[in-house]
Amino acid sequence: MKIAALMLCMLCATAALGQLGAVLSNEAHGLEMASHSEHASQQSLAQEQSILGTSNPTFAHGERPLWEVAPVKEDVSLGQAARMQRKLHANDKKAPVIWHN
Repeated sequence: MKIAALMLCMLCATAALGQLGAVLSNEAHGLEMASHSEHASQQSLAQEQSILGTSNPTFAHGERPLWEVAPVKEDVSLGQAARMQRKLHANDKKAPVIWHN
């Protein structure tokens, strides 16, 4: 464990010295932020454009809403579902041997 900790320290020290070399060199790298003079100015909105183009939308004839053709699903109450589950569990196969330690 001590060897692993020593190797980790050596690795971190090597990485730190590698970064320090760029700082100590004679090359000065300055950070210049780009100037955006119109970043927060008010502008008018662009003209609206139609995404449909020049085509006219067509719809199918005789469409029916989903509620007319979908099957009716009746929800079972939570209590009723629990009773059914309890009955199914009572009919399940039980273990033939019970161990008491």
